[in-house]
Amino acid sequence: MDIASSSLSQAHKVVLTRQPSSRVNSCSLGSVSAIGFSLPQISSPALAKCLRKQSSSGFVKACVAVEQKTRTAIIRIGTRGSPLALAQAYETREKLKSKHPELVEEGAIHIEIIKTTGDKILSQPLADIGGKGLFTKEIDEALINGHIDIAVHSMKDVPTYLPEKTILPCNLPREDVRDAFICLTAASLAELPAGSVVGTASLRRKSQILHKYPALHVEENFRGNVQTRLSKLQGGKVQATLLALAGLKRLSMTENVASILSLDEMLPAVAQGAIGIACRTDDDKMATYLASLNHEETRLAISCERAFLETLDGSCRTPIAGYAAKDEEGYCIFRGLVASPDGTKVLETSRKGPYVYEDMVKMGKDAGQELLSRAGPGFFGN
Repeated sequence: MDIASSSLSQAHKVVLTRQPSSRVNSCSLGSVSAIGFSLPQISSPALAKCLRKQSSSGFVKACVAVEQKTRTAIIRIGTRGSPLALAQAYETREKLKSKHPELVEEGAIHIEIIKTTGDKILSQPLADIGGKGLFTKEIDEALINGHIDIAVHSMKDVPTYLPEKTILPCNLPREDVRDAFICLTAASLAELPAGSVVGTASLRRKSQILHKYPALHVEENFRGNVQTRLSKLQGGKVQATLLALAGLKRLSMTENVASILSLDEMLPAVAQGAIGIACRTDDDKMATYLASLNHEETRLAISCERAFLETLDGSCRTPIAGYAAKDEEGYCIFRGLVASPDGTKVLETSRKGPYVYEDMVKMGKDAGQELLSRAGPGFFGN
């Protein structure tokens, strides 16, 4: 078992037991009466007696057999070590193998785990430790320095600027962008009693929750991977939490969902549900591989949303949401939102136009300019 698969299979199992509720709302995944989960089983070639080491550079290395495989690999994929990040890296690997026969051979693709600043510091809210690039900086450095060939990111973690010498030419098909409500005692935010505590590390979620449900409280330093957050919920640290439905689907953990929030109730983060893959600007071979995986409809939607975010100069201290999608007539529909951190003020806007790159980027920028003008100085309290 290689180091990435080992990280997944050895993660602890958590079982949540739902308490009775007077009524349970139905959602597209069905109602839930008892919920539990385990990590997805991801197969990979076995490597017996592999020793795991942590180097000072932050790269997780394994035994000599793995290091030799790394040197001979055609593609070295860089990723974070969380179960979700690994699931996304394995999804990328499988898509590459399905498109390119030469990558099917054992060892042709190697996954390199890189620990990021966002993974190392869990005791403070994201807004207090820097914001942009917390989950990408070290992976980008590994890419630029040639330690890896491609980098797999959750697109909502990627800053609106890219480091020099890198490009991001590929987005995989987007998953469901909505947020999922997870709770042991209620089926929706509306059912939570006044004073209930909802855990989230997202100011976007916090502001929208408090705007619609001011009687609730939000614990905003509710950090960690999906498994950690569900363990905290089970332990009673909070009464409920919200998680991206896309991540739960990729981890095969949708049985934990009590209900799914509509886009009207909770507009998603910019690029939520999308995977982005970067390579070096001068690496034509990798760019060709990635071109074969790119889902253009997703790439254009993400470009629109990121233009909106860039115009607002959004950071982890700024509650911002944005979503672009193709409607039944083939047009781009964009919705954008900014809010005060306490949720007392929420400003929204929308656009419709051709589903073409230039038009969509223009829509995103124009929507951002409108909300900047409407918000005025000091709106975000910065």
